[in-house]
Amino acid sequence: MTQLDIAKNGVLTNELIRCAEIEEIEVDKLRRLVAEGVVVIPKNKLHNVKKPVAIGSGLSVKVNANIGTSVGYSSIQEEIEKLKVALDAGADTVMVLSTWGNLSEMRRVLVKESYVPVGSVPIYDSAVKAFNEKKNVVDFSESDFIDMVLQHAEDGVDFMTIHVGITKGVLEKSKNSKRIMKIVSRGGAIIAGWMIKNNKENPFYKNFDEILKIAKEYDITLSLGDGMRPGALVDATDVQQLEELFYMQELVEKAYAEGVQVMLEGPGHVPLNEIEMNVKLMKKIGLGRPIFLLGPLPTDRGMGHDHIVSAIGGALAGYYGCDFLCYVTPAEHIGLPDVSEVREGVIASKIAATVADVARGLPKALRLEKQMAIARRNFDWTEMFKLAIDGEKSKKKYEAMNYTDEGCSMCGPFCAIKVTRDYMEDKTQCTTK
Repeated sequence: MTQLDIAKNGVLTNELIRCAEIEEIEVDKLRRLVAEGVVVIPKNKLHNVKKPVAIGSGLSVKVNANIGTSVGYSSIQEEIEKLKVALDAGADTVMVLSTWGNLSEMRRVLVKESYVPVGSVPIYDSAVKAFNEKKNVVDFSESDFIDMVLQHAEDGVDFMTIHVGITKGVLEKSKNSKRIMKIVSRGGAIIAGWMIKNNKENPFYKNFDEILKIAKEYDITLSLGDGMRPGALVDATDVQQLEELFYMQELVEKAYAEGVQVMLEGPGHVPLNEIEMNVKLMKKIGLGRPIFLLGPLPTDRGMGHDHIVSAIGGALAGYYGCDFLCYVTPAEHIGLPDVSEVREGVIASKIAATVADVARGLPKALRLEKQMAIARRNFDWTEMFKLAIDGEKSKKKYEAMNYTDEGCSMCGPFCAIKVTRDYMEDKTQCTTK
């Protein structure tokens, strides 16, 4: 049985109990949210997830980090290092998006090494297989689609992106699209190319019932991929994007009936003034299911700093109801991120998630903000570094300045907090009580 089936039957799994503790929410309330399908707990039965995560309505905003190889850049050891850095920086999940090397071996190793849920995109394997056989990247059979989904499930991944919404009808309408960038999703482009070459329906859509059987057997959470997402700000919220979204409701209902957990993936390039509309529309069409957004990025001109752009969009998206943010690194739109850029991407996305949690008034988020205020008032540097989203970086900066007084080197003896305490308050320090 899946987490969804078990929750529907009123039973509490170990993962659900642990998630309730982390979220500081009443355990039966969380069970009801999972049973309704508005919260998911990704957990493949083959993966020992030591730190489970609940994603969805009323919970803290979660952060995903993408890692994986590319052509000419293939090293399991480097990907293990990226995984460790992402987890150390606070990523709630990771996705292995490798397109070079021994893909199955790499997934199995990273799943084993990861104590958080791991995601993947099966369609990449089919394209890589065709490329390695000196064929075009769309030269594979319909059965390869299903085989790859099963392979990823057997490798232990907890959630997977399935680009199931690109139907022949959606593809036909996209031919007259005025988009500057027609398709930017790798998986979406591969599937669209396959459909056009073979003049057939999307195998993921055609065989969705078969995919649900696999997902149910292994308790895979399906992330319904947005293959037609806009890849440029000027293309945002157009017919091509929305037409695919409208197919999602049917798929959500089918999955729920089979006891399979689902999320909806959303666009990455969205003007700031359209983020609220996109999030709320996705929630409505998706019947309240968790929303997984890349970024989003409210400008296309931030190359080299897209983790900052993403944090701006992600904070607003989280405030309006996005449940799950896929990080963006400084290398986005430039090249494969290195280990340091993976860390920067996670930290930026964690900041966005935290800003959203505070704005939404989550008690845990507000309590941590109060604790930070008290620590600053008391010059309690140890506590400040502990509470900071990136305490490691802030501690290194503080120690490098070698300032010996209780304040910091910014204001020195003219510190407003110190002056105020000495002349306007008593000598008793504030406490968390």
